Amino acid sequence: MSVQVRNNVHISGGGGATMVFSHGFGCDQTMWRYLTPAFEDRFRVITYDLVGSGRSDLSYYDRQRYSTLHGYADDLLQILDACATGPVVLVGHSVSAMIGMLATIKAPERFVAQVMVAPSSCYINDAGYVGGFERGDIDELLETMEANYLGWSSSLAPAIMGAPERPTLRDELTDSFCRNDPDIAKHFARVTFLSDHRADLPASTTPALILQCSEDLIAPRSAGDYLARHLPSCELHVIDNIGHCPHMSAPTASSRAIDAFLAATLD
Repeated sequence: MSVQVRNNVHISGGGGATMVFSHGFGCDQTMWRYLTPAFEDRFRVITYDLVGSGRSDLSYYDRQRYSTLHGYADDLLQILDACATGPVVLVGHSVSAMIGMLATIKAPERFVAQVMVAPSSCYINDAGYVGGFERGDIDELLETMEANYLGWSSSLAPAIMGAPERPTLRDELTDSFCRNDPDIAKHFARVTFLSDHRADLPASTTPALILQCSEDLIAPRSAGDYLARHLPSCELHVIDNIGHCPHMSAPTASSRAIDAFLAATLD
């Protein structure tokens, strides 16, 4: 098995350290193109597609392996074994923030920092916890996906992107959702939105930056605040932005926040 083929791995930039970018649900690695140029002069930059997304090899999709986020975390570590050099900075968007966190727990010696872009450790409200959705909301979302995946994608993707002044970004995310294999996407959505990794947070000691948007339909401020309270080494930075994808709709603000965090963390 070639992980480079399996995950459609691309490497650019140069430097002694590696920065790896892992995309969110419904997305692919091309959506990092607004952010990666800010780091290619200093880092070996790795982008890849989660198995089942983008141009990954769909023949490797195994429902048992990817029945939890741990399967994706294992893939990430295999990619680093094959492609990374030096210390690793992980940048994960949305569900990949938790995938990356699980990787830092499995192999803490591999990582010097993690950047969580619009993360949530649990999407469902619980006693004393506000994830943003009631269980019934998630069940309805998943049922709608099952009944009409393309219709669901066309209606929800623009709301997820936000960026009301950037319709091209909303179209891009919609197109990305619609390109995904519906059966795989529905399975991945169930794994994503029903996941709960709150209990894992204290075990991730890798210094973390949470990049949160001021208005986010999927990961509200309460989700970021919870992470900031429970990750052992963490700082929270809120970007004045509407939507769930600040690496696309606010790349300059995102890169500046990441630069400031890395300057303080890696010195």
